[in-house]
Amino acid sequence: MGQIGPSELSGSLSRATAQRLSQYLRCLRPALTGTTVSSSQLARAVGVSDAQVRRDLATLGNLGQRGIGYDANALTAVIRRTLGIDRTWKSVIVGVGNLARALLRYRGFHEQGFEIVGLFDNDPHKIGTQVDGLTIDSLDQLASSIKTSKAELGVIAVPPESAQLVADELTRAGIKGLLNFAPALLKIAPHIRLVTVDLAIQFEQLAYLVRLSRTSENGE
Repeated sequence: MGQIGPSELSGSLSRATAQRLSQYLRCLRPALTGTTVSSSQLARAVGVSDAQVRRDLATLGNLGQRGIGYDANALTAVIRRTLGIDRTWKSVIVGVGNLARALLRYRGFHEQGFEIVGLFDNDPHKIGTQVDGLTIDSLDQLASSIKTSKAELGVIAVPPESAQLVADELTRAGIKGLLNFAPALLKIAPHIRLVTVDLAIQFEQLAYLVRLSRTSENGE
């Protein structure tokens, strides 16, 4: 096998490349441990070209060997290191409704190194109650709790009209990255990283792709 280069070689990846690395990681996880995997296998699983896989993995350093492929264990390790998930990320959730409860039930987060360490809400009926072993605190305790837990990521699961206020509070409390589920455009400080998951937009994109496919099939 070729040598896995240091993570520093990866430099700054594009978001598209980083997303594909996450997809490759999903493919590597199920049954390839202790084996080799080819660019063709990864390409078929993800739905991209062999050349695209090779270009993506080349950004990580000197990986694999022509005619043999990539060592699955080593490749998994370097992708995890590049994505920053070779460590535990402590996170908090603001807004403990149905979405937050669903997120807490998903065990994949913990397996990937994401640990929920705090829950916050402004509903007096929820404050002080427990969900999944965590006590829901008031927003007044946000800053002190984040300082104590050393959480770095914040999940915004509140109505859109409250999202900006919550983002500002999380930023002031020292959070470095925000995962926003509220259908709202947030203004954040340049040093804060933001990922917004807007399900309505995803449906719009899906509808567009289906319409495009129908148009192509009909020769329009």
